[in-house]
Amino acid sequence: MEKFVKYLLILIFALCTLSVSTVPQNAVSTIDIDASRPASYTIPRTIFGSFLEPIGNSIYGGLWAEELQNPSFEDNLWSADNLRTMIRDNPALERASQLGLPLPWEPLDSAQGNRYAPRWNDAANSYRSLEIMGLPQKEVGIRQQVYLPVQRILQYTGSIYVKHLDGPPQIEISIRERNHAENVLARAPIHLSGNAWNKYPFTLEMPEGRIRPLQPSDFVLVVRDATRVLVDLVSLMAADNAQGMDPDMIAMAKAMKTPLLRFGGNFTSAYNWRDGIGPRDKRITMLNLAWGMPEYNQFGTDEFLEFCRLIGAQPQIALNLGTGTPEEAADWARYVNQRWDNHSGLTWELGNELWGSFQVGYPPRDQIGKLTKSFSDAVRAVDPSARLIATGADPDRFRDWNAVQLENPPGTFNYLSTHFVVTTSDLVQKNASAEFTAQAAFALPVQLERQLRAMHNQIAGSPDKDVKTAFTEWLFWAPDATYPRYDNVAGAIGAAGVFNMLLRSADIVPISDMTGIMEFAGIWKKRSQVFGAPAYYVFNMYSNAGVSRPVETRVQSETYNVHQGDKRLPEIPDVPYLDAVAALSDDARTLTLFCVNRHLTQDIRALISLRGFSSVSEAVVTSLSSDNIYDQNDAEAPKKIYPREQRLSIPNAPLEYTFRHASVTEIQFSKR
Repeated sequence: MEKFVKYLLILIFALCTLSVSTVPQNAVSTIDIDASRPASYTIPRTIFGSFLEPIGNSIYGGLWAEELQNPSFEDNLWSADNLRTMIRDNPALERASQLGLPLPWEPLDSAQGNRYAPRWNDAANSYRSLEIMGLPQKEVGIRQQVYLPVQRILQYTGSIYVKHLDGPPQIEISIRERNHAENVLARAPIHLSGNAWNKYPFTLEMPEGRIRPLQPSDFVLVVRDATRVLVDLVSLMAADNAQGMDPDMIAMAKAMKTPLLRFGGNFTSAYNWRDGIGPRDKRITMLNLAWGMPEYNQFGTDEFLEFCRLIGAQPQIALNLGTGTPEEAADWARYVNQRWDNHSGLTWELGNELWGSFQVGYPPRDQIGKLTKSFSDAVRAVDPSARLIATGADPDRFRDWNAVQLENPPGTFNYLSTHFVVTTSDLVQKNASAEFTAQAAFALPVQLERQLRAMHNQIAGSPDKDVKTAFTEWLFWAPDATYPRYDNVAGAIGAAGVFNMLLRSADIVPISDMTGIMEFAGIWKKRSQVFGAPAYYVFNMYSNAGVSRPVETRVQSETYNVHQGDKRLPEIPDVPYLDAVAALSDDARTLTLFCVNRHLTQDIRALISLRGFSSVSEAVVTSLSSDNIYDQNDAEAPKKIYPREQRLSIPNAPLEYTFRHASVTEIQFSKR
């Protein structure tokens, strides 16, 4: 009897934990759309905002077209953790460091021993230069592995600062086969003049076919014979760069039609905007404290504003409430307004995740209201029409922090931010199956929608009832791609769920910034190949649809419950397998239906009825899915996951359509 009870308890626990029903094979869902019943609000374009931060290779090694790392030969630019990773990936860097070379520079020939010395008191840029000392009848030099975008262009331009110390006044820049110094692919001799620091431009023309796309090569700088030089701030860019930016990344970013671009993140709390303005050759290289990586300051305020112009976005900038001052913030607002066509009323964020002890200079909770007010007053003095976003807390832990912010006088800010960067592998249930983990992740937008309404109810009970929520970061994160995360199909399904939620919640959440426009759920560059994550294409499906006003959409679908799911939101009841939202365009000539099928294995057959909208006989269907929800795009297969388009005949009776399992679908109807 005791053993029977034990097994019965285990069975009950398993059933309660999973609590996921199976859609009957013959079940038919219904989607009833009534276009004559529009919502009371319009969908602001700003829910399709995106997010840019110097993290990983999003800017340096990504959007910024510079091919070289540590071009100014500085030290202390990486955290110990990042240094370990660099040396693990390229063990030769350990020997390079022993020879006095700043990482990731390597000697041309390590057998020559130490012919290099850093100089701290004599530099053209930042704090250090590097001395290179020649040997009779030999080449002595340094090199760095690069991946050149030869699939797009063969001409590369650059410059270098050199101070001639001794010997023949000449150096040479070249591109050589990786680890084969004898195979020179392109070279540019540089004749030196005088003994002071001088800047020397150069051009390298690659022969066609000598380097394959995705193949590494070495950028090399050599001296010969008795020549001794100091070198500093070397640069190499593809000749077709757009004011320092990668044209492929600009093109893909422009295709997103994002109306708002956030410049912020954890780096904000230690960032002084003045470090990133003025002549680029004079900007100082330093450590990005948030991410333990270099901040070259080559991509600063002016470059960010130019990127916004190139892609058609408005700037949304997060101010430094960690190490910064109200006066510094006001000066930044004045600087940006003057350079953004003397425009006022831009969007400014008063800090980033200040509730976290990982933020440099984070305030105690009881001081956040006062701190917010002081920065608000400073920015409003410069621009009374500025739209201000105060730092709010995450949807699962917002009440106490937001309550302090809402004690501020009405008008202190226009929005309270919230973020949801969720780790989909971190579940309450131990040893959860892959299926349960995925469906728990897919359910998160459902509970997020409920939490955002609860946040709004708290605001509605405060003195400043006009405040709205700005969802300025959201991301599905996991330690690797065997879980639902930003760069696989499962992450794209999660992103579509968020967009459906945002369409339904745009009356209270008029600003949203997906993480990010570069890397994460956005645009990637690996080995010079630019490609989009699956979620990038989902973003485009929504942002390019031209939706303006939601209409009544009633869905009847099987549901499931999540119990002991993600630790952030572990209990989520009544999750529909089929999630649908419909919306009209501005001119009401187009009706778009967005559907997410959350079921991992079963296609869902649905009857779609249209009322209040007379459609032409054909609709356009765009869908994104894959045989495996963990599939990704990468440098070798940049469009493995890509939306597919087809035409769909519209019958007089209700339309029957089968939504593929684990898919995102857009059906666009045009008015007859």
